[in-house]
Amino acid sequence: MKTGLVIGAGPAGLMAAEELAGAGLKVIVCDAMPSVGRKFLMAGKSGLNLTMDVDQQAFMAAFPEMPATLRVALDGFGPEQVKVWAQGLGQHLFTGSSGRVFPTAMKASPLLRAWLQRLAGAGVTFRQRWRWTGWDGASASFDTPEGRQVVGFDVTVMAMGGASWARLGSNGAWAAQFAGQTAPFQPANVGFVVPWSDHMTRHFGSAVKGCALSAGGQTLRGEFVVSARGIEGGGVYAVSAAMRDGADLVLDLFPDLTIQDIELRLSRPRGKASLANHLRKALRLEGVRAALVNEFGRPFPQDLAGLLKALPVPQIGPRPLDEAISTAGGIRFDALDGNLMLRDRSGVFCAGEMLDWEAPTGGYLITACLATGRHAGRAAAKYT
Repeated sequence: MKTGLVIGAGPAGLMAAEELAGAGLKVIVCDAMPSVGRKFLMAGKSGLNLTMDVDQQAFMAAFPEMPATLRVALDGFGPEQVKVWAQGLGQHLFTGSSGRVFPTAMKASPLLRAWLQRLAGAGVTFRQRWRWTGWDGASASFDTPEGRQVVGFDVTVMAMGGASWARLGSNGAWAAQFAGQTAPFQPANVGFVVPWSDHMTRHFGSAVKGCALSAGGQTLRGEFVVSARGIEGGGVYAVSAAMRDGADLVLDLFPDLTIQDIELRLSRPRGKASLANHLRKALRLEGVRAALVNEFGRPFPQDLAGLLKALPVPQIGPRPLDEAISTAGGIRFDALDGNLMLRDRSGVFCAGEMLDWEAPTGGYLITACLATGRHAGRAAAKYT
């Protein structure tokens, strides 16, 4: 019987293992952590957003860049296929108002438990606390509780994750074994550091809603949270790649109003009201949104309407790499062939966040990890 080794027990690795086992290979999955799917389970704490309920073209358009091999993988396993796959594991799904698809259970553990049972039924076995340390000729070397182990297989799929959330197993240490084949890791879907004045302290934890965020020519509606460390949340994550690369962040606090609309409202008689009260009454500008205007807009310009439509938010850089939801960087696609096999090591394939791609939150990350795991697993099975 042909044998398959999978290194990494996240969504990409488990999907590769399922493809290999389905093709009749004897499969072992090795993972450095004491239990499998730790980052997957963490994603479940916010409901486990599996994918988006959008057509394939719209789904693809959300990726900042679309390498040809990633496109092929997603063409074979996109949003519709993810939903069918999850339902096949006994999960009832629902679509939220934003189009995000979740299991009704709103957690990852029931899906992961059903998946592991199915893998066990297909003969897949697991080795925990097996940390890959490199190659010994054509074989893979591991540090294990029993000491160093060197194992050889007909094919190998590597799915060891990116470089964020090290405590869950993804620390990017594997990249040292791939000199000349990787792009540097960078934080993706990450918050940014803002040096607040003391006046903002009482607003820490407040959500900023009903605004549009612009950075690097990209403008998106969204919301974010003001924290002691800076700004974070879905709206910021959506433009974090541009901000990371040096683009300024600008807020439109009234995306449904034109400058002329705002000017008209501000032109109403103010009487003895303070400017703060006038803004509150004329525009309902209060709370954390008003605080942001005071933090970044003073001294107020003559064109106050223009400021409210384009409020600059100075920041001094992203939060540390390990705090990012995901990472850009990793194995470059030019180091792989169209089947995700390493060009310099036949029979070894790569998948998931090990690869140099990035995607926004909203199910895009999990879908692409599943898709590349499936693509690599299928290709590895055919290679045997």
